[in-house]
Amino acid sequence: MTQQPLNFDGPTFDRALDGARLTGQLHRVLAVMRDGRWRTLREIAALVRGSEAGVSARLRDLRKARFGAHVVERRRRFGGLFEYRVGVMG
Repeated sequence: MTQQPLNFDGPTFDRALDGARLTGQLHRVLAVMRDGRWRTLREIAALVRGSEAGVSARLRDLRKARFGAHVVERRRRFGGLFEYRVGVMG
């Protein structure tokens, strides 16, 4: 099943080249994080087969109204390592 590319933007975004890839990654991140568990970027990246930078960007996207205005929480696990969870929606 092909997903319709979502409304991403930015100066380097090219819908033809990036739309399907970013849409798929956003859906995979959300699917993994729907359980409300705390995970580091590395843990999420391993589960969605992506990079930590890409996962971080998708978590930021999830906070935006056009991507659902999800509550993305962040807390320090230890030292400089942070973990994230997406609040369970209604």
